Amino acid sequence: MFDDALGGGNGSEMIETDAEGRVSRRNIVVLPQKGEDVRLTVDAEVQSKLHTTLSAHAERQGFQGGAAVIVDVRTGELLALVSFPEYDNAAFAEGDARATAKAGADPLSPLLNRATSGLYAPGSIVKPIFAAAALNEGLVTPDTQVLSTGAITIPNPYDPAHPSVFRDWTVHGWVDMRTAIAVSSDEYFYTIGGGFGRQKGLGIAKLDEYARRFGLGAPTGIALSGEEAGVIPTPEWKAEVFGPDDPWRIGNTYHTAIGQYGFQITPLQAALFIAAIANGGSLLTPHIAAGEPARFTSVGIPDAYLKVVREGMRLAVTSDRKDATAKSLNIAGIRLAAKTGTAQIGTRNQFMNSWSVGFWPAENPRYAYAAVLERAPAGTLSGAAPGLVPFFNWLIANHPEYLE
Repeated sequence: MFDDALGGGNGSEMIETDAEGRVSRRNIVVLPQKGEDVRLTVDAEVQSKLHTTLSAHAERQGFQGGAAVIVDVRTGELLALVSFPEYDNAAFAEGDARATAKAGADPLSPLLNRATSGLYAPGSIVKPIFAAAALNEGLVTPDTQVLSTGAITIPNPYDPAHPSVFRDWTVHGWVDMRTAIAVSSDEYFYTIGGGFGRQKGLGIAKLDEYARRFGLGAPTGIALSGEEAGVIPTPEWKAEVFGPDDPWRIGNTYHTAIGQYGFQITPLQAALFIAAIANGGSLLTPHIAAGEPARFTSVGIPDAYLKVVREGMRLAVTSDRKDATAKSLNIAGIRLAAKTGTAQIGTRNQFMNSWSVGFWPAENPRYAYAAVLERAPAGTLSGAAPGLVPFFNWLIANHPEYLE
């Protein structure tokens, strides 16, 4: 992408030879122009360590690939941009036809930059967006409590004997917003997303609007080719994909509110929406060339509401509740706030993707991150969050300048 700057300009030379081909005179007509230097924001050592630790964990746990991003929440500078499995750059540069053909045919798609072009169902990592949206719309306060009994049951007017059941991943009891984020209560987000009982929900139009405010469903504007925009499920999207005979239902709204159904985002988008939560509401345009000015748009939500979300993400790490979801990241030496997500995939939900997103330091955020591991057998217990622990321990020991 920086070839114009790096490439410089070719020079030219006029050569005179005699009848036997011996050079008699050489004249430089145009001097070659040295290309410009480009300095990247990426820290090569941090990038390498993030890649090796996370990819090794993914291999041990049976994941087929993954990606990770670290971004400065004040500037949009990318500290790391990792995608694996990788291909052999040298083979491409040297024209190794066998190696390049093998990479192109590999079913694990090593040529895909998963960080910018990999599309994944986000699962629960989008819940912080919709928590902030519900506060901004005045639907709930931070202290409004929702009872998680393990499932929401919706009557079926066409078959009363078979109501629709939307399950939570466990029974959480009464939860307010901070606790609901910390324990990732599906019932809470079904309720504020689609409404239940007397509690009005955002509805699918508002879910779509706020997801877009945080940059989902659109390219981020990074100076790399092949970036994907992703998908936010809506009635219009469903009609286009499934046809008019399958109308939008309340269950589709519930599943969208917890990042399932047709929802798809990139890891870079995930890092940037977390950065917007961390920095008080500025959605940054990411860049990898050092010295570029920060560019951003506002998500239009007061920081007081985003602060509640940040506190819920910190509670996910520090809470002593057994259902808190990010306790593995309660690491001495770094104050992380985090959210995890698990998305079921496959025709029978036989596989899963695992997400971990967050920021640090929790009280005065400087960096946000997103990591996803893809396609392990369903039920795999050690996902993205535990996989990041060795990296954060290494960062504490080797790069204290990135901790504050």
